[in-house]
Amino acid sequence: MDIPAYDAVIIGAGALGCAIAYKLSEYELRVCVLEKEADVAAGASGRNSGVSHAGFNNRPGSLMAKYCVRGNRGMEALCERFNIPYKNTGKLVVALDKQDIEIIDKLIADGEKNGTDGLSLISAKEAQKLAPGIPAVAAMYSENSSIFDPFLYTIALAENAAVNGVEFYFEHEVSAIKKGDRGDRGDRGDREDREDREDGGFHITAGGDIFRASAIVNCAGLYSGEISHMAGGAYYKIYPCRGEYHVLDKAGRVKLDLPVYPVPRLGIGGLGVHLTPAVGGNIIIGPSAEYIDNPEDCASTGPAMEELLREASMLCPGIEARDVIRSFSGIRAKLVPSGGYGDFIIGEDEKSKGLFNLVGIESPGLTSSMPIAEDVAAEVAGRCGTSRRGVGCRNTGRCGAVLKSTVALRRLETPFYMLSEDEKRERVNDNPLYGEIICRCGGITKAEVINAIENPLGVKTLAGIKYRTRATMGRCQGGYCLTKITEILMNEYGLGADEITYRGKGSELFCGMVK
Repeated sequence: MDIPAYDAVIIGAGALGCAIAYKLSEYELRVCVLEKEADVAAGASGRNSGVSHAGFNNRPGSLMAKYCVRGNRGMEALCERFNIPYKNTGKLVVALDKQDIEIIDKLIADGEKNGTDGLSLISAKEAQKLAPGIPAVAAMYSENSSIFDPFLYTIALAENAAVNGVEFYFEHEVSAIKKGDRGDRGDRGDREDREDREDGGFHITAGGDIFRASAIVNCAGLYSGEISHMAGGAYYKIYPCRGEYHVLDKAGRVKLDLPVYPVPRLGIGGLGVHLTPAVGGNIIIGPSAEYIDNPEDCASTGPAMEELLREASMLCPGIEARDVIRSFSGIRAKLVPSGGYGDFIIGEDEKSKGLFNLVGIESPGLTSSMPIAEDVAAEVAGRCGTSRRGVGCRNTGRCGAVLKSTVALRRLETPFYMLSEDEKRERVNDNPLYGEIICRCGGITKAEVINAIENPLGVKTLAGIKYRTRATMGRCQGGYCLTKITEILMNEYGLGADEITYRGKGSELFCGMVK
């Protein structure tokens, strides 16, 4: 039996898993990513507010604080490198009464301990200038907080990893992990098998396939505790906490140039219901915070939806239900059961050498993902390089975990609607498909949809196209463009009607043709 062998197998293709994949792609190593869903960013990485946090909400001395501050400082340059939509907007944390000012003072003090720059207490008048209509008695202004596109952030990291040699296996849920033993070794001899066991090799069963790896990088989010235990490491109890959101029509009455947060309350498991302008122009309301039993239950519930509007109207009077064009939810992987925060767990497991755990990576995990990836990738590459024999290496001795001489760069395409008129004409002249609008709400062209379908990861789901182009995310929520995208998949890529899915297997949209 021919079992594919890798120096490192990453489990989970969220922002953190894809960041680590990208950083490991800079080394002469064989790496793959196993993901149970049909695309990247299918979990918490694609279900959040899209904010780069500055680091004042985290306990001084914690890993959360350390990595959040590093990540925030590097986010603008990182987004510029890959052409990811990004805006340095700043953020307001609003005091609705005088008692809130005491909490703001503590936030500023904690932020300064963490190394966060640009924090200041401002008056109600100054807050009104930044966010007209906000009923604040005072506010904290964080000048280095920013917004970016979490979908495209994760996609850019994954696609750059892929073009630099990392292999992605979607719809490959991990069902078993064994330390390298005499089973599943193909035609390898006893001596090589013994070396695998001594070096801490693993056999991973996922999606019906078996993979062999010298190291496992556990980025499984809500399932990271189970993966650690499955691989012989420590068991961590994860407490799923659902956060629900509303998305407002960007053509609506409420306008906002920067995120507006309430003063955080202890014991709710989050930062409170806040208002965040997305880089695409919509305003996002949320999240709520509800501990649940089922880590897959991404429902939008009536009580939470009503509470979101009530709390949002306290920050911005005038918000109404008729402004909402979509609702969604995400689930945070928390290490504490009753609100508040634990801390990130990062590093090689003491019980199972070669297993690198990343557990409890909730907010600010998105902001923190790249600096975490830099440190973990260096540690994984160092371990592979100093092992007597890496599983991806055919030679005895070191497996060669050295940096590549060159690394390819794949920059995201600037959306057509953001171009100047001259740039639009130039694109249409080069490719007439830029002149055919597929999504009226977002001004998205047929060329952009085709480019999304032909992505390096091989993803051909409607959600994959949606997150790469923003098609179906406008006011009509796909009422106009969904059929046109479906026609492209069927007529130009040969998919049958019953093969078109929203998010992969189990989400088929059609059972056949009626004419």
